[in-house]
Amino acid sequence: MRSAEQAHLEKVMRPVERAQGLPNEFYVDAELFEREKSAVFFENWAGLGFAKDVPEPGDALPVDMLGQPLLIVHGRDGSIRVFQNTCRHRGMILVENRTKLRGAIRCPYHSWCYDHDGALKTTPHVGGPGNNIHDAVDRTTLGLIEIRSHIWRGIIFVNVSGNAPPFEEYAADLMGRWAEFEKPLHHSGEDSSFRLEVETNWKLAVENYCESYHLPWVHPGLNSYSRLEDHYNIEEPGRFSGQGTLVYRPMINDQGDRFPDFAGLSDKWDAGAEYIALFPNVLLGVHRDHAFAIILQPLSNEKTVEHIEIYYADEAITGSDWSDMRAANTALWKTVFEEDIFVVEGMQKGRRGSKFDGGRFSPVMDSPTHLFHHWVASQFAASQAG
Repeated sequence: MRSAEQAHLEKVMRPVERAQGLPNEFYVDAELFEREKSAVFFENWAGLGFAKDVPEPGDALPVDMLGQPLLIVHGRDGSIRVFQNTCRHRGMILVENRTKLRGAIRCPYHSWCYDHDGALKTTPHVGGPGNNIHDAVDRTTLGLIEIRSHIWRGIIFVNVSGNAPPFEEYAADLMGRWAEFEKPLHHSGEDSSFRLEVETNWKLAVENYCESYHLPWVHPGLNSYSRLEDHYNIEEPGRFSGQGTLVYRPMINDQGDRFPDFAGLSDKWDAGAEYIALFPNVLLGVHRDHAFAIILQPLSNEKTVEHIEIYYADEAITGSDWSDMRAANTALWKTVFEEDIFVVEGMQKGRRGSKFDGGRFSPVMDSPTHLFHHWVASQFAASQAG
């Protein structure tokens, strides 16, 4: 690690009262973005996609994760697995587009075929024309390379390096915090799904999401019923940070109708909600009647796609009787998230200011954001130490 970078990261990891933010190159430098892929994303549990996108056995979805070609497969046994989307023979991409597998996963180059659990099943003509076996090709050792994965709250998490602690350990504190919401989630399809393409570094989307400081100026509508003074900070060093509100219960339509609630919730959630960034790239929100999840997909150091999915407490809500209310709820959240675009894109432009030193934090209002900066800095420090 360059000495100047190391010195700045040490400033980032100071207590919030004396800390500086991450330096500009963490947002605008393409070379550092390449280092970040391994240090931040591949060494940790990161959000890859959503289980609802492969709902039935045989569904297969290729995903590019920071240049890594991956393949999500819903197997015949009902399990969802993630593989490297690469044939073990000559490295050919196996699946180019979302598909329904009618049989095996077949390489289009030499027709090596894999079962849905990744096992190599056939190797046509590998021993010469008409001879499909050879002593030098041991099928039992040449299955698809499986990427460590775990599904929680409908999100497919992956740990590309395989070095992270078990997911249940990684997310234990958040699972405990939201234990009341460990119930089935119901997604209604396209009307509860949208994406935003933003000209910004992915970290700025996290930083903005996990603090409420900006509400009065950026979200005046939201702030009208869930005010800045109704919010509190959420901090779990090394894992997640965010914000909660004591007052969130908007009317979805003019008649005052509401969605059915999750069963068995404590009084805390009567009018409360929480919004947490699970490091590195998953943003979560819970309310008594619905929840949402956002996966941030960095396309480059200055471009990010936000994949947003909304889930409900009761399967009945996914039916046609609730379509108007679902559409209104989706429109509400889309408006809120779109209001943030000028902020995160503006900060990205501002990071081109060569004399900006990473900025300072309000110890009262910015501590969740500082916690995220501290975590990113610590990942780089750990990668260099290793």
